[in-house]
Amino acid sequence: ITQEMKKRLLTVATLMALILAPALSQKSFYDFTVETIDGQQFSLADLKGKKVMIVNTASKCGHTPQYKDLELLNKAYKQKLVIIGFPANNFMSQEPGTNEEIKEFCDSKYGVTFPMMSKISVKGDDMHPLYKWLTSKSANGVIDSEVSWNFQKYLIDENGKLVGYLKSGVKPLSDEVVNWVTKSIFTQTK
Repeated sequence: ITQEMKKRLLTVATLMALILAPALSQKSFYDFTVETIDGQQFSLADLKGKKVMIVNTASKCGHTPQYKDLELLNKAYKQKLVIIGFPANNFMSQEPGTNEEIKEFCDSKYGVTFPMMSKISVKGDDMHPLYKWLTSKSANGVIDSEVSWNFQKYLIDENGKLVGYLKSGVKPLSDEVVNWVTKSIFTQTK
């Protein structure tokens, strides 16, 4: 190998390192650990091989009855889908309760059996790191978004890749959701 070839190889290797480094250091969905509503650590890596729906929830919202359909969806597809609720008080103070109060509400009013996490923030300066990943294309590699209201749904495939999101008004048992769960068909709308 000539000196010139060594320089070219070094240049190519340097360029490759610069290109690959951000991708290699990028967090994946499975790198996150979150806290359950009971204060336990919950590793999202334990969900490998399943589709995941992340939903920011609230107890005093017009969309709160979606808990019922989320639970029906959970029961119907629990072999292939995990729904995770993240209570958040970001919109008109519609989730003012403590974790204990939220858990009691979900249990008594809707019989929720899917995992509920500790209350977090889904926007603003105190946004939870998972939601920073969900809403930033530079982090998730797919799409930029903003959580615009309670019960927005983020869809993660079996490999931990963000597929897209559904606005709050899209019902959990809608054709859009069922087609994604059963056939992996999903088209992002704005």
